Amino acid sequence: MTTIAKDVLLQELREACELLGYRLRFEKGDFNGGACILKEEKLLLINKRFSLERKLSTLARVLGEIGIDSVFLKPAVRSFIEDEMAKYRA
Repeated sequence: MTTIAKDVLLQELREACELLGYRLRFEKGDFNGGACILKEEKLLLINKRFSLERKLSTLARVLGEIGIDSVFLKPAVRSFIEDEMAKYRA
């Protein structure tokens, strides 16, 4: 996988959320993260207390579950999502 700065990766994943029609929110609480629909708004929630690495991993996993085939992503971003999905399935 091509290395990509974590802050750049986060921005790319944020943009992928938007392309898929989801609004990304970081919230406090006793949860990991995931996608939901609240009053007809598609939301992707991530626990704001997580480390940056865990936020990236959770966000990538959720995007992989939603499906990323319909959007263009940089190869390094797509590879990161696929790698995180493979870890999740293992």
